[in-house]
Amino acid sequence: MKLTIDHLVIAAADLASGSDYVAGILGIAPQGGGAHPRMGTHNRLLGMADGVYLEVIAIDPDAPAPSRPRWFGLDQGDVRARLEQGPFLAHWAARVESPMDLTHMQAEHPDRLPPVIPMTRGDLRWRLTVPDDGSLPAWREAGYEAGEGLLPTLIQWDVDQPPGTTLPRQPLRLHRLVGCHPRASLLRQGLAWMGADSLIDIEQADGPPRLSAHIETPSGIKVLT
Repeated sequence: MKLTIDHLVIAAADLASGSDYVAGILGIAPQGGGAHPRMGTHNRLLGMADGVYLEVIAIDPDAPAPSRPRWFGLDQGDVRARLEQGPFLAHWAARVESPMDLTHMQAEHPDRLPPVIPMTRGDLRWRLTVPDDGSLPAWREAGYEAGEGLLPTLIQWDVDQPPGTTLPRQPLRLHRLVGCHPRASLLRQGLAWMGADSLIDIEQADGPPRLSAHIETPSGIKVLT
């Protein structure tokens, strides 16, 4: 596989606090977005250079509870506990482009890739990998696993103009994506298998896993964590 960074995911208890968090660091607030009825979530978006964008996502208080666990671990206790402390950079998504086909890839490697689900929002259509329990994806080997937001969700857009190409491009550029994890070598193994090892720098570190995005802005490099 050969992948590119599609977007960064800021998880928030609500869209207002998530947007304020991003604006406070980058100087520009996400706008627009919409609802994901299948997941009971909604979002706001911020376009950056090179077709990369940032998404603030939160549980939609006006939506009925979905029939399945929400994506990005939003229903799980550890993510909810982290959200009580404020918005944070929870995850990232890597894009699969034709002639590769995400559905076929997952069918060939069901032990490596979570199930692929179709999604829509307005005129947008896409497929992405989401574990059945809604957790963040993980790489498993020899009884160990590592993920915690550092292993990407895979996404394939089924429209000619995905958000990365249509959102207004702000004067922002992703300079570096960094993950710190106590099982760094295991994560590197999974990223290399996926073809995503050049997209994120994984560092060995004790303590809770951490994801950070270093972003070039008109006032210098700022860091989302």
